[in-house]
Amino acid sequence: MFNLIFKYLGALGRYCILMGRTFSRPERMRMFLKQYIKEMSQLGVDSIGIVLLISFFIGAVICIQIKLNIQSPWMPRFVTGYTTREIMLLEFSSSIMCLILAGKVGSNIASEIGTMRVTQQIDALDIMGVNSASYLILPKITALVTMMPCLVTFSTAAGIIGAYATAYLGHVLTADDLTYGLHYSFQSWFFWCSVIKSLFFAFIISSVASFYGYQVEGGSIEVGKASTNAVVNSSILILFSDLFLTQLLTK
Repeated sequence: MFNLIFKYLGALGRYCILMGRTFSRPERMRMFLKQYIKEMSQLGVDSIGIVLLISFFIGAVICIQIKLNIQSPWMPRFVTGYTTREIMLLEFSSSIMCLILAGKVGSNIASEIGTMRVTQQIDALDIMGVNSASYLILPKITALVTMMPCLVTFSTAAGIIGAYATAYLGHVLTADDLTYGLHYSFQSWFFWCSVIKSLFFAFIISSVASFYGYQVEGGSIEVGKASTNAVVNSSILILFSDLFLTQLLTK
């Protein structure tokens, strides 16, 4: 038990030290901006497709399930649209979507940096006097934190479009009832709660994945293990932080 505690405390200490090295002023701002734009494309833009696809079908499924299993003659007809909006806005588009992106983006970051470690590219940067942590990790963190609110917004919009698809194509409910439910008692703060949570989750995904990739020792097998550990631990941290952030932001 104590060995496990010391193991996690040691990992936390190494993580904090690495983040301290990461958040230092870039030596060449022009190079940082170039890497920043590149990472925005790889981590953010390349993830739009899967975000839209998953969100569209999840929004459609949520609308169908609520209509068929929850709504009754004793409830207003707009309940389906109202509940679909709240689920997409408060939890799915921020928390669940970030869990999905932890698997895609987190494993990508960990494997990329881990491969650079085992091929001694990071050692070469350190020998040349370059702050390898800031050079490699900082653009990834800033790029994902920048793009994640956009992905959350796209996810919410795609989920609502999926709900409308069930109204127009599946004839599950009328579009007017769905529209009224989507507008009913809307609080703009809930949207900002989703955006704020996504910023924390983006930092967790990028920093934890970078940490496990940076700490790789060994060969290609260790890179795979680091990628798995990055996804698992970032997912656990997202769930824990979601609990506290939801309690804090929705008081």
